[in-house]
Amino acid sequence: AQRPVQVTSDLASFWQGAYFEVKKDLKGRYPKHYWPDNPLEAQPTNRTKPRM
Repeated sequence: AQRPVQVTSDLASFWQGAYFEVKKDLKGRYPKHYWPDNPLEAQPTNRTKPRM
């Protein structure tokens, strides 16, 4: 529906808490995308899933 899933002004707290709730919802909808368990230490990627 082109609506934002989450809006925040405190990005640090989003990565520590709300990200995991959003990840649960969106991982089912977008299974091909890369959903890191630790997003603060994950390497950025241009692909949907990084090459291993």
